[in-house]
Amino acid sequence: MDARQQRLLDAAIAVLGTRGPRHLTHRAVDDQAELPTGSTSNRYRTREALIAGVLTRILDLETTGWNHLAGTLDHIDPDTFTTALGALAHDLTTTHRALTLARLAIFAEAAHHPALQHQIAQRQHDLAAWATPLLAALGARHPTTALRLLLALLDGLLNNQLANPDPDFDPTAAIAAVLPAVLDAHPA
Repeated sequence: MDARQQRLLDAAIAVLGTRGPRHLTHRAVDDQAELPTGSTSNRYRTREALIAGVLTRILDLETTGWNHLAGTLDHIDPDTFTTALGALAHDLTTTHRALTLARLAIFAEAAHHPALQHQIAQRQHDLAAWATPLLAALGARHPTTALRLLLALLDGLLNNQLANPDPDFDPTAAIAAVLPAVLDAHPA
């Protein structure tokens, strides 16, 4: 991804995350990126192409975040993992709030677009490739099930905090409370 493309997609993420999906237009992205009118439509001819590009950028940023999380876990134990995941969740609802809101908007859009669903499924597969061994190291009986439940917990915490902000939001406490059951879960 070249610098201009990244600038456009980051601007699109900002539009989605601060103004909502109805405001995602080529012109709004041009304005947000402080580029001449037509810059976005030259790169992404349709709204669907722009949405696909935004999804790619969001998934790249998520991958970077997950890799960073994995890199902070020199010694893997439930307490260290809980603290690191809680810090990530807190960051996604504060510092990276707009990114998380944009992700939610794009994922909702994916419900109606099989190509976007495929893109998300591929990245989830990539995430599972390193996350399931990590969960196994934490003692998960069924790491694939544990990952699915952990991602559902994380998405729920993020969605709730974004839709109904709590100034005392402490995702670490919720993760600590649920993690033992997640690690002990059997496939449904």
